[in-house]
Amino acid sequence: MSTVKEAVDVDVPVHTAYNQWTQFEQFPHFMEGVENVTQLDDRHNHWTTKIGGVRREFDTEIVDQLPDERITWRSIDGDTRQQGSVRFEPLDTTRTRVELTMEVEPTGVAEKGADVLGVIDRRVKGDLRRFKDYIEEIGGETGAWRGRIRPEDPGTSL
Repeated sequence: MSTVKEAVDVDVPVHTAYNQWTQFEQFPHFMEGVENVTQLDDRHNHWTTKIGGVRREFDTEIVDQLPDERITWRSIDGDTRQQGSVRFEPLDTTRTRVELTMEVEPTGVAEKGADVLGVIDRRVKGDLRRFKDYIEEIGGETGAWRGRIRPEDPGTSL
């Protein structure tokens, strides 16, 4: 597995950044290659991606979610193997650091080559920059989910 870690500072309060990130169905607005995210329930999302001409569908499970602090997930089926965590750190009352850590297991020759060339790193960095532009442009969240999800197995969260 390859690990990617990136951060971006956004000019919105921590609750605004966190609330917007909980709106998973909005991810195609700022995540390159994400065609659709369907929230199935509080813990599960179905993803459709198309990256480098390869379309994938997979489900993710949120394993830990604490409002204004973190959301941790893992893939649970499909061809895509990944897990990750996004953390929210208030810098002051109007700015937040959003830090994304992902572990991705590339499959296939093309994906493994792209990983070696740093394509995954650049994609995540670009997605965070686009999130910054998106949240700062709209100036507030499009919705919020403030529930708490506790890990069933403490060894699953990053």
